[in-house]
Amino acid sequence: MILKVKPSEVSGIVNIPGSKSHTIRSMFFAGLAEGRSIIRNPLISSDSVSAVNLCKAFGASYELDGNCYTVGGMGGSPQVPEDIIDVGNSGTSLRLGLMTAALVPGYTVFTGDYQIRKRQIGPLVKAINNLGGEAYTTRGNESAPVVVKGRAKGGFTTLDAVTSQYLSSILLNAPLLENDTHIEVTRLNEVPYVEITLWWLDKFGIKYKHNNMKEFIIQGQQKYPQFECTIPGDFSSATFFIVLAAVTGQEFRLTNLDMTDPQGDKLVLSILEDMGAKVFFDSNSVTVKGQNLTGRTIDMNSIPDALPAMAVAGCFAQGETRLVNVPQARLKETDRISVMCRELTKMGAGIEELPDGLIIRESSLKGCRVNGHDDHRVVMALAVAGLKAAGETVIETAEAMNVTFPGFVDCIKNCGGDIRLCEE
Repeated sequence: MILKVKPSEVSGIVNIPGSKSHTIRSMFFAGLAEGRSIIRNPLISSDSVSAVNLCKAFGASYELDGNCYTVGGMGGSPQVPEDIIDVGNSGTSLRLGLMTAALVPGYTVFTGDYQIRKRQIGPLVKAINNLGGEAYTTRGNESAPVVVKGRAKGGFTTLDAVTSQYLSSILLNAPLLENDTHIEVTRLNEVPYVEITLWWLDKFGIKYKHNNMKEFIIQGQQKYPQFECTIPGDFSSATFFIVLAAVTGQEFRLTNLDMTDPQGDKLVLSILEDMGAKVFFDSNSVTVKGQNLTGRTIDMNSIPDALPAMAVAGCFAQGETRLVNVPQARLKETDRISVMCRELTKMGAGIEELPDGLIIRESSLKGCRVNGHDDHRVVMALAVAGLKAAGETVIETAEAMNVTFPGFVDCIKNCGGDIRLCEE
């Protein structure tokens, strides 16, 4: 599908949907737990559905009633799946699920869409083998399809966590192994996402220790109890409206956000405030009002998902904006560094690639036909650009928004945006 966007005066109140990171983790924890768990306000999107279907394949049950899941856990003993598990486009589900498969006394086969079949999982496959499981990619290229056989026992492994999901996968599942697990982390990107995982482990009283995120020891033979939780709003989704307010000079109030939550993308608020936007906090909402922005050098390592939107922000900031130290942005659904450079160039941006980021200069954007490359965050970032660019912007592969924010277009419309989702 395509998204047609025209420049608009936009402002208003947006209720931010539940966090993808918390939703998917909660589905795994509830699935592995004993008893019945209740999860309120989950993100309902294609990625979260992939996580649910993966955990169902291992024997957990999920019932959705309105905006609440009731989950029947598998008591730490996942079953051998009856069929191949297709994770769709969900890289988080695949990576968390690989170590879950190492708990299974039998073979599990994972695949996914064409993007998943290009995304790297080699360091996690290696770690599973080091911990007593068996894992290999069917094409020998460190990408899905991948086969995993348990049952892993624990022990020692090194881990190159170029994506934090490799480490989160082991942390989430290692408490259920027979022996203790010792991880020496040789590189760790995206630290806040590991902090989210540790937040969940702390919630359940799981016994582990770490040395400044460089070394972890997780005690084996533990259990996850049943639980109830409410998923907080997603700062990664909120980022598009934070940037939209900042570049248009208008005001947005974003509800369902908890500033005490460990999500890393809340850092976008302070970054844009430093660039010139005004930010005001309430009990569970944030108000952002745009002002003249000034370019900055921004370390994006902890917030790679914000790169597409921040690239758009850079186009409307005086001087030069540098987004740096985020090489892992090339390993997402797309190479987001290359893709954002290419598509914003079509719109007239003064932008160039760095090996680990982007340089963006203040630009006058013009609407044109651009490609979202089947990447939800690229599509939504280009939509934000289109709302400020001169003329109409047409964005291909717009259906990718359903991965994390199915209601994005309606939220923009409700705030006055001229935006239409339609067939070619």
